[in-house]
Amino acid sequence: MNILSSLLEIIYPPRCHICMEFMDVHPVGRGDICDECFSNLIPLAHPYCSICGEPFKSKVEEDHLCEKCIRRKPFYDELRSPYLYEQDLMTAVQAIKYGGKSYIVKSMGPLLADFAKERITSMEDMIIMPVPLHKKKLRQRGFNQSALMVKEISPVLDIEADYFSLIRIRDTETQAGLNLEQRRKNVKGAFDLRGERNLKGKTVILVDDVATTGNTINECAKVLKKAGCEKVMGLTLARTPAY
Repeated sequence: MNILSSLLEIIYPPRCHICMEFMDVHPVGRGDICDECFSNLIPLAHPYCSICGEPFKSKVEEDHLCEKCIRRKPFYDELRSPYLYEQDLMTAVQAIKYGGKSYIVKSMGPLLADFAKERITSMEDMIIMPVPLHKKKLRQRGFNQSALMVKEISPVLDIEADYFSLIRIRDTETQAGLNLEQRRKNVKGAFDLRGERNLKGKTVILVDDVATTGNTINECAKVLKKAGCEKVMGLTLARTPAY
């Protein structure tokens, strides 16, 4: 198989999923992302809010609660992201969502899985769920990028994936371009649970591609907490800079 794989790479050399340039070999442990594009990903660095994970503009202080979380504590327990939503990563995410290039998730998924492994110490009573799309938008796009990321992450973490219990019951506007209050109202009451899944005492990891205000994750967490979840952790590939 190693010989066959080597021959196939000679005939069909891999392309970087971000810049689309040919690579000599498949990178190890990060999907098809070339060295240059990987080095251009910007890690989300401290300090950030200890609940919502929003990065602070000032780099002087340690992690602490932001004003929004002090005024109104989110339903989720924490929201974390490995990278800032800028430059090459922004290009990649937009190519997935708006360009139909779902295959890029195969390179983004391992990055998020590695980050999650570092943060999660116990997998007991844990379930991983994608933030759902409304059925209308799912038909238009053809896939849910969050569900595809869960498919990549779940086996790495050895956590059960639940793709169907959490649903979006209202077709909301795209959050891009809305202000803070508009974003909150846009997703309010947009999610629900179906079926008879027992979530009491469970920890749920909610996966999405990008977090800006955290309102979408928060509305999902509200539904899950009402159903008895003990803890809800939001996990997104990227986070926008201070909003």
